Amino acid sequence: MMRLSKMTDYAVVMMGHMGQSTGRVFAATQIADGTGVPQPTVSKLLKELARGGLLVSIRGAQGGYRLDRTPDEITVAEIVQALEGPIALTACVDGADDSCHVESFCGMRGNWNKVNNAIRTALESVTLADMAVQPMAFPPAEPVREREEERI
Repeated sequence: MMRLSKMTDYAVVMMGHMGQSTGRVFAATQIADGTGVPQPTVSKLLKELARGGLLVSIRGAQGGYRLDRTPDEITVAEIVQALEGPIALTACVDGADDSCHVESFCGMRGNWNKVNNAIRTALESVTLADMAVQPMAFPPAEPVREREEERI
């Protein structure tokens, strides 16, 4: 199973929370209170996201962090890359840090690049604004009156 780390999941939740108030400066405690992510984890992730160019750090008594761009300009791929490095499913795909000892004669390398590129493209097509939209848990119920009319 391919799975993103819990830290990356937390980062998307935190940034989604911040994206609901574009331009606002947040303290780590405010983000922790608003998301339920533990405050030490929030502090660590804020630093990593700022280092990744997704957040701006503001010093001073009224300081904190704010999004570097609007939520519709930040992609899920950027968040993943800021925390986990290049999106690479196997050691042999373009951008992977690891090397494989059979890479030079492996016939699968080109195919893994196709899969990796498809996943990267999918993650690049979803923005933070898209992630902030709450899907409906259940479809809207039909009005009772319409169902009664159908019986007649």
